[in-house]
Amino acid sequence: MGRPSLEVADIFREHGPAWREAQRGHLSLAQLKVMSAVEQCRSAALGGHVLRCGGCGADQVSYNSCRNRHCPKCQSSAAQRWLDARQADLLPVEYFHVVFTLPAAIADLALQNKTALYGLLFDLAAEVLQTIAADPKHLGAHIGATLVLHTWGSALTHHPHVHGIVPGGGLAPDGKTWVACRPGFFLPVRVLSRLFRRRFLEELQRLHQGGKLRFFGEHAGLADAQAFKAWLTPLRRVEWVVYAKRPFAGPKAVLAYLSRYTHRVAISNSRLLAMDEHGVTFKWKDYRAKGPTRHKAMTLAPQEFMRRFLLHVLPGGFHRIRHYGLLANGSRKTGLALARDLLHVPTAQAAAPSSAQAADTPSSAAPPTFVCRHCGHAMAILQTFTRAEHIRAPPPP
Repeated sequence: MGRPSLEVADIFREHGPAWREAQRGHLSLAQLKVMSAVEQCRSAALGGHVLRCGGCGADQVSYNSCRNRHCPKCQSSAAQRWLDARQADLLPVEYFHVVFTLPAAIADLALQNKTALYGLLFDLAAEVLQTIAADPKHLGAHIGATLVLHTWGSALTHHPHVHGIVPGGGLAPDGKTWVACRPGFFLPVRVLSRLFRRRFLEELQRLHQGGKLRFFGEHAGLADAQAFKAWLTPLRRVEWVVYAKRPFAGPKAVLAYLSRYTHRVAISNSRLLAMDEHGVTFKWKDYRAKGPTRHKAMTLAPQEFMRRFLLHVLPGGFHRIRHYGLLANGSRKTGLALARDLLHVPTAQAAAPSSAQAADTPSSAAPPTFVCRHCGHAMAILQTFTRAEHIRAPPPP
């Protein structure tokens, strides 16, 4: 695949220096690091390799990637590695897609308290799913869930929500049977929404009482306990958005979905249309519209585009993919083994060749790191250069 005609990196290189100077003191170190990484990704600034194809003899220069999780160019390989690891976790059951969204007022507060409120969104979405699923009136089982945080809407606005991928069933309380949900139906959305709203507001109040929240600008007055309590009151009466989509068409569809969502960034380079005297134009989807009219184009001033992009830089060390219940990291191996046994799934050892057999199988060999874009053959490294070195011409064949 060729390089897109316009990339986020191009916008940062063209307009970033002047904007950073104008915003001096207002951008975090994390945001500045993201801009630097995106600008330098796949360029001589990060070093690279000189390659030669073993098939057609073509030479190629391959520059190193920045590997920043916010970079539009660095997510495909990371997503594939993650998906390969998750493939072994799939069970032969229905899977459901559940989404928990924060109301706009709390989303504004989350911008000033990303670690605390994004973490709360994760933990309470998982808690609500497990609590309702454990209730005998609904499912009466211990379930698992994989949650993925997205903080953006299609127009790059701040819209924090978690996507959950949940197996349609779980372990009975005694751990001796698998309890399946009704075909095509997981858990009642209204019940999930009400419990999510109550628990989030309870924990938000607790964070405020513990002095764990920060307030700036128009929210500065919310540092007062009475003002904060009054601010919470209308949020107890509005409906909070929680919805569950119909089940996926089998485990392969789950993986296909995950490949689109797990390592997505705020905007992909493929959505960029133009950068000119009018600003930066990109494709977006208006979910309030119906039919083909929901696909639209938006033009923003470069400075506003960069501001919106950087809204979605996560705090350092914050995990945007988390596993809970049966799929929690500490108990996943045991929980999945028991679930497979109850579902009568053949063991991986019985279904796959042994390590000795795999080593003798040509198809088991690791794919080449570099592949020729012309003929598909493996490419050998002729020269490795660091960011400070000049690229020499490839040696003669």
